[in-house]
Amino acid sequence: MGDALEQLTRSGVAIWLDDLGRQRLTGGGLADLARHRHVTGVTSNPTTFTNAVANTDAYAGQLTDLVLRGVGVESAQRELNCFDVRWACDVLRPAYEDSDGVDGRVSIEVAPGLAYDTERTVAEARALWWLVDRPNLFVKIPATRQGLPAISTCLAEGISINVTLMFSLERYRQVQDAFLTGMAGARDAGHDLSRIGSVASIFVSRIDTEVDQRLDKIADEAARRLRGSAAVANARLARRLYEQMLGEERWTSLAGAGARPQRLLWASTGVKDPSYDDTRYVVDLVTDGVVCTMPEATLHAVADHGRIRGDTVREHYDDAQRVLDSLREVGVDYDDVMAVLEKEGVEKFSASWEHLAEILADRLRTGGATSERV
Repeated sequence: MGDALEQLTRSGVAIWLDDLGRQRLTGGGLADLARHRHVTGVTSNPTTFTNAVANTDAYAGQLTDLVLRGVGVESAQRELNCFDVRWACDVLRPAYEDSDGVDGRVSIEVAPGLAYDTERTVAEARALWWLVDRPNLFVKIPATRQGLPAISTCLAEGISINVTLMFSLERYRQVQDAFLTGMAGARDAGHDLSRIGSVASIFVSRIDTEVDQRLDKIADEAARRLRGSAAVANARLARRLYEQMLGEERWTSLAGAGARPQRLLWASTGVKDPSYDDTRYVVDLVTDGVVCTMPEATLHAVADHGRIRGDTVREHYDDAQRVLDSLREVGVDYDDVMAVLEKEGVEKFSASWEHLAEILADRLRTGGATSERV
Protein backbone atom coordinates (compact mmCIF):
# COMPACT_ATOMS: atom_id res chain seq x y z
CA MET A 1 0.00 0.00 0.00
CA GLY A 2 2.93 2.39 0.58
CA ASP A 3 3.06 5.11 3.21
CA ALA A 4 0.12 7.36 4.03
CA LEU A 5 1.49 10.32 2.10
CA GLU A 6 1.90 8.17 -0.99
CA GLN A 7 -1.66 6.93 -0.54
CA LEU A 8 -2.86 10.53 -0.31
CA THR A 9 -1.10 11.35 -3.55
CA ARG A 10 -2.57 8.28 -5.25
CA SER A 11 -6.01 9.39 -4.02
CA GLY A 12 -5.61 12.62 -5.98
CA VAL A 13 -4.66 14.90 -3.08
CA ALA A 14 -1.79 17.30 -3.78
CA ILE A 15 0.40 17.61 -0.68
CA TRP A 16 1.74 21.08 0.01
CA LEU A 17 3.80 22.39 2.92
CA ASP A 18 2.31 25.22 4.97
CA ASP A 19 5.60 26.88 5.92
CA LEU A 20 8.56 28.61 4.33
CA GLY A 21 11.75 30.18 5.65
CA ARG A 22 15.32 30.82 4.60
CA GLN A 23 16.75 27.99 6.70
CA ARG A 24 14.43 25.50 5.01
CA LEU A 25 15.94 26.60 1.70
CA THR A 26 19.63 26.92 2.60
CA GLY A 27 19.62 23.60 4.45
CA GLY A 28 17.83 21.73 1.67
CA GLY A 29 14.83 20.88 3.84
CA LEU A 30 12.26 21.82 1.24
CA ALA A 31 14.00 19.79 -1.45
CA ASP A 32 14.17 16.86 0.95
CA LEU A 33 10.42 17.04 1.63
CA ALA A 34 9.79 17.13 -2.09
CA ARG A 35 11.93 14.02 -2.59
CA HIS A 36 10.79 11.97 0.39
CA ARG A 37 7.43 13.32 1.61
CA HIS A 38 5.59 13.85 -1.71
CA VAL A 39 5.46 17.64 -1.21
CA THR A 40 4.57 19.37 -4.48
CA GLY A 41 3.80 22.91 -3.33
CA VAL A 42 4.27 25.50 -0.60
CA THR A 43 2.02 28.05 1.05
CA SER A 44 3.30 30.82 3.27
CA ASN A 45 1.56 33.53 5.25
CA PRO A 46 2.55 36.62 7.24
CA THR A 47 2.77 34.68 10.52
CA THR A 48 5.06 31.91 9.26
CA PHE A 49 7.24 34.45 7.44
CA THR A 50 7.50 36.64 10.54
CA ASN A 51 8.54 33.65 12.63
CA ALA A 52 11.15 32.67 10.04
CA VAL A 53 12.76 36.12 10.06
CA ALA A 54 12.52 36.68 13.81
CA ASN A 55 13.95 33.37 14.94
CA THR A 56 17.05 33.04 12.79
CA ASP A 57 20.09 34.95 11.57
CA ALA A 58 19.70 33.39 8.11
CA TYR A 59 18.56 36.76 6.75
CA ALA A 60 21.48 38.75 8.17
CA GLY A 61 23.46 38.91 4.94
CA GLN A 62 20.57 40.19 2.87
CA LEU A 63 19.60 42.61 5.64
CA THR A 64 23.11 44.03 5.62
CA ASP A 65 22.79 44.66 1.89
CA LEU A 66 19.42 46.31 2.42
CA VAL A 67 20.99 48.62 5.04
CA LEU A 68 23.76 49.59 2.64
CA ARG A 69 21.18 50.33 -0.04
CA GLY A 70 19.14 52.49 2.33
CA VAL A 71 16.02 50.36 1.88
CA GLY A 72 13.06 51.14 4.14
CA VAL A 73 11.10 48.68 6.24
CA GLU A 74 8.21 48.11 3.83
CA SER A 75 10.52 47.44 0.89
CA ALA A 76 12.69 45.19 3.08
CA GLN A 77 9.67 43.07 4.00
CA ARG A 78 8.80 42.68 0.34
CA GLU A 79 12.35 41.90 -0.82
CA LEU A 80 13.04 39.33 1.89
CA ASN A 81 9.76 37.57 1.24
CA CYS A 82 10.17 37.59 -2.54
CA PHE A 83 13.70 36.20 -2.22
CA ASP A 84 12.47 33.17 -0.27
CA VAL A 85 9.48 32.56 -2.51
CA ARG A 86 11.52 32.87 -5.71
CA TRP A 87 14.02 30.35 -4.36
CA ALA A 88 11.23 27.96 -3.37
CA CYS A 89 9.69 28.32 -6.83
CA ASP A 90 13.00 27.20 -8.31
CA VAL A 91 13.22 24.22 -5.93
CA LEU A 92 9.73 23.09 -6.95
CA ARG A 93 10.03 23.91 -10.63
CA PRO A 94 10.46 20.20 -11.51
CA ALA A 95 7.09 19.44 -9.89
CA TYR A 96 5.57 22.28 -11.88
CA GLU A 97 6.98 20.93 -15.13
CA ASP A 98 6.11 17.30 -14.35
CA SER A 99 2.48 18.23 -13.59
CA ASP A 100 2.18 20.50 -16.64
CA GLY A 101 1.79 23.54 -14.43
CA VAL A 102 -0.78 22.19 -11.98
CA ASP A 103 1.47 21.70 -8.95
CA GLY A 104 4.93 22.92 -8.00
CA ARG A 105 3.30 26.16 -6.87
CA VAL A 106 4.56 28.53 -4.17
CA SER A 107 2.31 31.20 -2.64
CA ILE A 108 3.18 34.70 -1.50
CA GLU A 109 0.62 36.89 0.27
CA VAL A 110 -0.17 40.53 -0.34
CA ALA A 111 0.34 42.64 2.79
CA PRO A 112 -2.65 41.78 5.02
CA GLY A 113 -3.28 45.43 5.82
CA LEU A 114 -4.56 45.77 2.25
CA ALA A 115 -7.35 43.21 2.72
CA TYR A 116 -10.10 45.84 2.58
CA ASP A 117 -8.60 47.93 -0.25
CA THR A 118 -9.27 46.56 -3.74
CA GLU A 119 -7.06 48.88 -5.77
CA ARG A 120 -4.03 48.63 -3.50
CA THR A 121 -4.40 44.84 -3.37
CA VAL A 122 -4.28 44.69 -7.17
CA ALA A 123 -1.27 47.00 -7.28
CA GLU A 124 0.61 44.91 -4.72
CA ALA A 125 -0.29 41.65 -6.47
CA ARG A 126 1.10 43.04 -9.73
CA ALA A 127 4.30 44.07 -7.96
CA LEU A 128 4.78 40.66 -6.32
CA TRP A 129 4.09 38.85 -9.59
CA TRP A 130 6.73 40.97 -11.31
CA LEU A 131 9.30 40.78 -8.49
CA VAL A 132 9.20 37.01 -8.06
CA ASP A 133 8.98 36.48 -11.82
CA ARG A 134 8.33 32.75 -11.78
CA PRO A 135 5.51 30.96 -13.65
CA ASN A 136 4.81 28.68 -10.67
CA LEU A 137 3.97 31.55 -8.31
CA PHE A 138 0.60 32.05 -6.65
CA VAL A 139 -0.23 35.48 -5.24
CA LYS A 140 -2.49 35.15 -2.21
CA ILE A 141 -5.45 37.51 -1.98
CA PRO A 142 -7.87 37.23 0.95
CA ALA A 143 -11.51 36.43 0.23
CA THR A 144 -12.84 39.61 1.77
CA ARG A 145 -15.63 41.49 0.03
CA GLN A 146 -13.04 43.95 -1.28
CA GLY A 147 -10.72 41.12 -2.29
CA LEU A 148 -13.22 39.58 -4.70
CA PRO A 149 -12.90 42.16 -7.50
CA ALA A 150 -9.12 42.16 -6.98
CA ILE A 151 -9.11 38.40 -7.61
CA SER A 152 -11.01 38.85 -10.87
CA THR A 153 -8.78 41.71 -12.03
CA CYS A 154 -5.55 39.83 -11.36
CA LEU A 155 -6.71 36.62 -13.02
CA ALA A 156 -7.82 38.63 -16.06
CA GLU A 157 -4.26 39.98 -16.28
CA GLY A 158 -2.78 36.47 -16.23
CA ILE A 159 -1.69 36.47 -12.58
CA SER A 160 -2.18 33.11 -10.85
CA ILE A 161 -4.07 33.51 -7.59
CA ASN A 162 -4.41 31.64 -4.30
CA VAL A 163 -7.62 32.89 -2.68
CA THR A 164 -6.98 32.79 1.05
CA LEU A 165 -8.84 33.34 4.33
CA MET A 166 -12.02 31.76 3.01
CA PHE A 167 -14.46 30.30 5.52
CA SER A 168 -18.14 30.37 4.57
CA LEU A 169 -19.91 28.52 1.80
CA GLU A 170 -21.55 31.73 0.62
CA ARG A 171 -18.18 33.42 0.34
CA TYR A 172 -16.93 30.41 -1.61
CA ARG A 173 -19.77 30.90 -4.10
CA GLN A 174 -18.64 34.50 -4.48
CA VAL A 175 -15.05 33.34 -4.96
CA GLN A 176 -16.21 30.97 -7.71
CA ASP A 177 -17.91 33.87 -9.43
CA ALA A 178 -14.77 36.01 -9.10
CA PHE A 179 -12.71 33.18 -10.59
CA LEU A 180 -15.04 32.67 -13.54
CA THR A 181 -15.24 36.41 -14.17
CA GLY A 182 -11.46 36.75 -14.06
CA MET A 183 -10.82 33.82 -16.35
CA ALA A 184 -13.34 35.11 -18.85
CA GLY A 185 -11.46 38.41 -18.80
CA ALA A 186 -8.18 36.58 -19.36
CA ARG A 187 -9.69 34.73 -22.32
CA ASP A 188 -10.97 37.96 -23.83
CA ALA A 189 -7.53 39.54 -23.35
CA GLY A 190 -5.89 36.71 -25.27
CA HIS A 191 -4.05 35.04 -22.38
CA ASP A 192 -3.21 31.33 -22.46
CA LEU A 193 -5.73 30.08 -19.91
CA SER A 194 -3.85 26.83 -19.36
CA ARG A 195 -0.99 28.79 -17.75
CA ILE A 196 -3.17 30.61 -15.23
CA GLY A 197 -3.63 28.67 -12.01
CA SER A 198 -5.85 29.26 -9.00
CA VAL A 199 -6.81 27.60 -5.75
CA ALA A 200 -9.51 28.55 -3.26
CA SER A 201 -8.21 27.99 0.26
CA ILE A 202 -10.91 27.12 2.78
CA PHE A 203 -9.66 27.25 6.35
CA VAL A 204 -10.57 24.20 8.38
CA SER A 205 -9.42 23.88 11.99
CA ARG A 206 -10.20 27.49 12.91
CA ILE A 207 -13.87 26.76 12.26
CA ASP A 208 -13.96 24.01 14.87
CA THR A 209 -12.13 26.23 17.35
CA GLU A 210 -14.74 28.98 17.08
CA VAL A 211 -17.78 26.69 16.86
CA ASP A 212 -16.64 24.47 19.74
CA GLN A 213 -16.31 27.52 21.98
CA ARG A 214 -19.91 28.42 21.24
CA LEU A 215 -21.10 24.85 21.75
CA ASP A 216 -19.33 24.71 25.11
CA LYS A 217 -21.30 27.78 26.22
CA ILE A 218 -24.57 26.11 25.20
CA ALA A 219 -23.41 23.04 27.14
CA ASP A 220 -26.37 20.71 26.58
CA GLU A 221 -26.12 17.16 25.29
CA ALA A 222 -27.06 18.06 21.72
CA ALA A 223 -24.35 20.72 21.66
CA ARG A 224 -21.74 18.37 23.11
CA ARG A 225 -22.43 15.79 20.40
CA LEU A 226 -21.67 18.40 17.72
CA ARG A 227 -18.21 19.34 19.00
CA GLY A 228 -15.54 18.89 16.37
CA SER A 229 -17.98 18.33 13.52
CA ALA A 230 -18.37 21.76 11.91
CA ALA A 231 -15.05 22.18 10.09
CA VAL A 232 -15.06 18.91 8.17
CA ALA A 233 -18.75 19.28 7.31
CA ASN A 234 -18.17 22.79 5.98
CA ALA A 235 -15.23 21.66 3.84
CA ARG A 236 -17.17 18.70 2.45
CA LEU A 237 -20.03 20.96 1.40
CA ALA A 238 -17.54 23.28 -0.28
CA ARG A 239 -16.47 20.30 -2.37
CA ARG A 240 -20.11 19.79 -3.37
CA LEU A 241 -20.24 23.42 -4.54
CA TYR A 242 -17.07 22.82 -6.53
CA GLU A 243 -18.68 19.90 -8.33
CA GLN A 244 -21.75 21.98 -9.06
CA MET A 245 -19.58 24.72 -10.59
CA LEU A 246 -17.98 22.21 -12.96
CA GLY A 247 -21.43 21.62 -14.47
CA GLU A 248 -22.15 25.29 -15.14
CA GLU A 249 -22.04 26.63 -18.69
CA ARG A 250 -19.77 29.50 -17.63
CA TRP A 251 -17.15 26.97 -16.59
CA THR A 252 -17.53 24.52 -19.48
CA SER A 253 -17.04 27.40 -21.92
CA LEU A 254 -13.79 28.38 -20.19
CA ALA A 255 -12.65 24.78 -19.98
CA GLY A 256 -13.15 24.51 -23.71
CA ALA A 257 -10.80 27.47 -24.10
CA GLY A 258 -8.11 25.70 -22.06
CA ALA A 259 -8.85 26.84 -18.50
CA ARG A 260 -8.15 24.59 -15.57
CA PRO A 261 -10.42 24.34 -12.52
CA GLN A 262 -9.81 26.43 -9.46
CA ARG A 263 -8.95 23.63 -7.04
CA LEU A 264 -10.09 23.64 -3.46
CA LEU A 265 -7.26 23.81 -0.96
CA TRP A 266 -7.62 22.64 2.64
CA ALA A 267 -5.79 25.20 4.79
CA SER A 268 -5.37 25.43 8.57
CA THR A 269 -5.08 21.64 8.84
CA GLY A 270 -3.07 21.63 12.05
CA VAL A 271 -5.25 20.43 14.94
CA LYS A 272 -5.79 23.05 17.65
CA ASP A 273 -7.64 20.87 20.19
CA PRO A 274 -5.27 18.24 21.64
CA SER A 275 -8.19 15.92 22.35
CA TYR A 276 -8.69 15.45 18.60
CA ASP A 277 -6.65 13.11 16.43
CA ASP A 278 -3.80 15.13 14.96
CA THR A 279 -4.44 13.91 11.42
CA ARG A 280 -8.22 14.41 11.28
CA TYR A 281 -8.26 17.45 8.99
CA VAL A 282 -6.25 15.48 6.45
CA VAL A 283 -7.64 11.95 6.58
CA ASP A 284 -11.29 13.08 6.84
CA LEU A 285 -10.98 15.29 3.75
CA VAL A 286 -9.51 12.94 1.18
CA THR A 287 -10.89 13.32 -2.31
CA ASP A 288 -9.43 13.70 -5.77
CA GLY A 289 -8.47 17.03 -7.23
CA VAL A 290 -7.89 18.94 -3.98
CA VAL A 291 -4.81 20.41 -2.35
CA CYS A 292 -4.00 19.79 1.30
CA THR A 293 -1.44 22.14 2.80
CA MET A 294 0.02 21.04 6.13
CA PRO A 295 2.39 22.39 8.76
CA GLU A 296 5.42 20.13 8.96
CA ALA A 297 4.27 18.58 12.25
CA THR A 298 0.98 17.53 10.65
CA LEU A 299 2.81 16.23 7.58
CA HIS A 300 4.97 13.96 9.72
CA ALA A 301 1.99 12.88 11.83
CA VAL A 302 0.14 11.77 8.72
CA ALA A 303 3.23 9.93 7.48
CA ASP A 304 3.62 8.22 10.86
CA HIS A 305 0.09 7.15 11.74
CA GLY A 306 -2.41 8.64 9.29
CA ARG A 307 -5.04 6.17 8.07
CA ILE A 308 -6.10 6.87 4.48
CA ARG A 309 -9.51 5.27 3.94
CA GLY A 310 -10.21 6.21 0.34
CA ASP A 311 -12.53 9.10 -0.48
CA THR A 312 -13.88 10.54 2.77
CA VAL A 313 -15.75 13.48 1.25
CA ARG A 314 -18.15 12.75 -1.58
CA GLU A 315 -20.22 10.07 0.16
CA HIS A 316 -20.87 12.39 3.10
CA TYR A 317 -22.60 15.44 1.62
CA ASP A 318 -25.96 14.68 3.22
CA ASP A 319 -24.34 14.02 6.61
CA ALA A 320 -22.41 17.28 6.32
CA GLN A 321 -25.57 19.23 5.59
CA ARG A 322 -27.25 17.65 8.62
CA VAL A 323 -24.34 18.82 10.79
CA LEU A 324 -24.74 22.44 9.71
CA ASP A 325 -28.52 22.20 10.14
CA SER A 326 -28.06 20.78 13.63
CA LEU A 327 -25.65 23.53 14.58
CA ARG A 328 -28.27 26.12 13.68
CA GLU A 329 -30.89 24.20 15.65
CA VAL A 330 -28.83 24.30 18.84
CA GLY A 331 -28.21 28.02 18.46
CA VAL A 332 -24.89 28.39 16.62
CA ASP A 333 -25.13 31.29 14.17
CA TYR A 334 -23.20 30.03 11.14
CA ASP A 335 -23.02 33.41 9.40
CA ASP A 336 -21.71 35.12 12.52
CA VAL A 337 -19.08 32.41 13.04
CA MET A 338 -17.76 32.94 9.53
CA ALA A 339 -17.78 36.73 9.79
CA VAL A 340 -15.85 36.58 13.06
CA LEU A 341 -13.29 34.17 11.62
CA GLU A 342 -12.67 36.32 8.56
CA LYS A 343 -12.23 39.46 10.68
CA GLU A 344 -9.94 37.68 13.14
CA GLY A 345 -7.93 36.13 10.32
CA VAL A 346 -7.18 39.52 8.78
CA GLU A 347 -6.39 40.99 12.20
CA LYS A 348 -4.01 38.17 13.16
CA PHE A 349 -2.10 38.31 9.88
CA SER A 350 -1.97 42.10 10.07
CA ALA A 351 -0.59 41.91 13.61
CA SER A 352 2.11 39.49 12.45
CA TRP A 353 3.03 41.78 9.56
CA GLU A 354 3.23 44.79 11.88
CA HIS A 355 5.39 42.81 14.30
CA LEU A 356 7.71 41.91 11.46
CA ALA A 357 7.96 45.60 10.54
CA GLU A 358 9.06 46.35 14.10
CA ILE A 359 11.66 43.59 14.00
CA LEU A 360 13.01 44.76 10.67
CA ALA A 361 13.14 48.38 11.79
CA ASP A 362 15.38 47.28 14.65
CA ARG A 363 17.48 45.00 12.46
CA LEU A 364 17.97 47.72 9.85
CA ARG A 365 19.04 50.19 12.55
CA THR A 366 21.64 47.75 13.88
CA GLY A 367 23.09 46.79 10.53
CA GLY A 368 21.04 43.64 9.99
CA ALA A 369 22.96 41.22 12.17
CA THR A 370 21.00 41.23 15.42
CA SER A 371 18.39 38.49 15.68
CA GLU A 372 15.31 38.88 17.85
CA ARG A 373 13.85 35.69 19.23
CA VAL A 374 10.09 35.35 19.58
